[in-house]
Amino acid sequence: MSDDHLSTTRRDLLKLLGAVPLAAALDLGAARVGRAARLAAALGDADARAFVPRFFSAHEWRTVRVLVDDILPRDERSGSATEAKVPEFMDFMLADADTAPAARTAMRGGLAWLDAECHERFGAPFAACSTAHRHRLLDDIAWPARARPELSQGAAFFTAFRDLTASGFYATPMGWRDVGYEGNVFHASWQGCPEPALRKLGVAYSDGDVRPGG
Repeated sequence: MSDDHLSTTRRDLLKLLGAVPLAAALDLGAARVGRAARLAAALGDADARAFVPRFFSAHEWRTVRVLVDDILPRDERSGSATEAKVPEFMDFMLADADTAPAARTAMRGGLAWLDAECHERFGAPFAACSTAHRHRLLDDIAWPARARPELSQGAAFFTAFRDLTASGFYATPMGWRDVGYEGNVFHASWQGCPEPALRKLGVAYSDGDVRPGG
């Protein structure tokens, strides 16, 4: 790919991204988040391995899978974003018939911007770059207020993409466990409200009822 072609592509991408309010476009709504999270959670491991994206191209799918794990890698607390099926969550959302065309444009344009920037800097698309090279670029766009002016559109995309990644991850059982959420768990018996919580509320139990504490 020639330098002239890269420059033209970069200019076109910046024009495209500048025309789309990225954060708003990728804020896809609570109802669709919940619907996509349920669909992703229903995928078993075998289904996930055989998953064929409806929205993302094969190249975009590789890029998304690398990028979400750069944002939320596996650690001692939980698995990675791909293990939580965040890419599948994103694909379900963007393939949803109710999703606005602007959201699809924002996603495709942002992923293409990452590739163009990596080609310019490192001679390879984002997913083919080394971890060090990818993280060097992400460090430059992770904080919009600090990003150089020429990287502002990339920073806006990354912020929106990172928010969408977090939405997908924390809508899954893995994400719930990561923050210590204990809801949706059956308990055979009710032991009452914990004593520290009662003290904080200034109440106490009396013959099975709750009354103001003394």
